[in-house]
Amino acid sequence: MRREGVPDAAIANFRHYYGQLVAGESGMLGDADLEPVPDVPDARELPDAEAPMDKAVVLKLNGGLGTSMGMTRAKSLIEAKDGHSFLDIIVRQVLELRRRHDVRLPLVLMNSFYTRDDTLAALERFDDLPADVPADFVQNKEPKIRVDDLMPVSWPDDPSLEWCPPGHGDLYTALLTSGTLDALLDRGYEYAFMSNSDNLGAVLDPRILARLAAEEIPFLMEICDRTEADRKGGHLARRVDSGQLILRETSQVPDADQESFQDTSRWGFVNTNNLWVSLPRLREVLAEREGVLGLPMIVNRKTVDPGDASTPEVFQLETAMGAAVGAFEGARALYVPRGRFSPVKTTDDLLALRSDAYVLGEDGSVALAPERDGIPPYVALDSAHYKLLRDFDARFPAGPPSLVECERFVVDGDVAFGRGVVARGRVEVDNDGDGRLEIEDGAVLGG
Repeated sequence: MRREGVPDAAIANFRHYYGQLVAGESGMLGDADLEPVPDVPDARELPDAEAPMDKAVVLKLNGGLGTSMGMTRAKSLIEAKDGHSFLDIIVRQVLELRRRHDVRLPLVLMNSFYTRDDTLAALERFDDLPADVPADFVQNKEPKIRVDDLMPVSWPDDPSLEWCPPGHGDLYTALLTSGTLDALLDRGYEYAFMSNSDNLGAVLDPRILARLAAEEIPFLMEICDRTEADRKGGHLARRVDSGQLILRETSQVPDADQESFQDTSRWGFVNTNNLWVSLPRLREVLAEREGVLGLPMIVNRKTVDPGDASTPEVFQLETAMGAAVGAFEGARALYVPRGRFSPVKTTDDLLALRSDAYVLGEDGSVALAPERDGIPPYVALDSAHYKLLRDFDARFPAGPPSLVECERFVVDGDVAFGRGVVARGRVEVDNDGDGRLEIEDGAVLGG
């Protein structure tokens, strides 16, 4: 790591988690140690109040390549809605907030080495976006660890495959090691609103910022109801022994508790990854812990070449940025409407977002259509034919079907959709034949 120029604080973090791995720890969080969180305050009930908007910064995680959809470039650069990329819409949201509140409000991205160049090139189109702090910083990297001997993997055919990102929990370390945290504080910024670049519902809400400042909350996580689509998403819980809030991800759940983990009636709140942090308090906590927040470890088991299952098995040691809810004394959770949580992790999500179930406002806001009553449509597309973006686009050449009146949209088999197709209620399209089924222009599907 030193030979690669990885900063000392990032090395200290890796040493912390590697020591746990060698000691036999798995990072698992079983049901016996946790209890559901009772009701939490509701953002819809927050009053309008004076918010320190000029002391805030919008921070977006932008390191993802969308590899799960077959992409090799920044996911934020693909079309999200009405011909605009995720990044285009994020920039519009930030510029509108600046205009409305007459504040500086920087947009800062955490890029990876893979996304930085393309993303910064795309930002050059926005002449009015630059602020008084750098536009981005780059997340750190760490070695992949062989499963058989717990040593760093060597892969001369492609040395880049020897390395991996430490998960988005690296955000806090990278803020520190890049100098960005100090730069923000030196220029008078005190609050950061953090979210994923693929979640266009995550727009800075002045009412939440006002609550954060008024009550001196060091860290706040936005949560919403878990739905069928979130059964494998990280949920908020509380430690039985201390009462401390904690985030549990699916990779931290023992096999015996997997069924319980997916019980949305028991573990009812999903982490939106819309997070707020006091920057002065973050610097204090990092200093107190010598740069190591000590977030719960996530051990991901993969192969050194993710595209080749025959290559050696490796561990990737990761952390989740939402897990910082357990690192700050006095951290809070806040219930928010579902419209603030519309992440795009798969082409299922992308179809819903591109459809008329969501509406793009002039101010860059992306919200569920009023007819949806706050509930997104459930979409499940056959992974054999729709998982990769190029295959997905080929089967919706004229755009997505109308889903504004659709509760459930399921496609099995190879199906292509014409222009102006409408889906209503609960729809399942099933093609078990060898050829492709063509849904004609203007077809209305229902029942």
